[in-house]
Amino acid sequence: MIITKLCEASQISDLTGLLHQQGKKIVFTNGCFDILHAGHVLYLESAKNLGDVLIVGVNSDASVQRLKGMGRPIVPQEERIVVLAALQSVDYVLIFDKDTPYDLIEQVHPEVLVKGGDWAVDEIVGADLVLGYGGIVRSLSFKEGISSSDIIKRIRESD
Repeated sequence: MIITKLCEASQISDLTGLLHQQGKKIVFTNGCFDILHAGHVLYLESAKNLGDVLIVGVNSDASVQRLKGMGRPIVPQEERIVVLAALQSVDYVLIFDKDTPYDLIEQVHPEVLVKGGDWAVDEIVGADLVLGYGGIVRSLSFKEGISSSDIIKRIRESD
């Protein structure tokens, strides 16, 4: 059920503490996920394959606007998290309001931290934390030419 996958930031430490006690390998990723597309789906499936539980941090509407500019996000945060939660590969979804998920990564304490291939490992926010306690940081393959920005551009050009 989708609603059981939605998590409040205030609950994440308790949830991940329980998952760690159960011996689950937690994978964490984050992003705007403004317009969900095939690249996102393939990326999230690859991320899930690196552990037992995939937790996805989603930038809030205010955070997306600060990062991407006026007119973004196209899809409001409440809808973005419902769509992500509907994916079989995603176990938990939560919204964060900061420009980076650094504090959230510190709370989640994942064994594996992942981002898309457009990020070098040394540029991934939180890599220092995860590597510091012996975790793994991965930059997963990136589907060239498939992005929310590209989709928005194609829509605008077709008008």
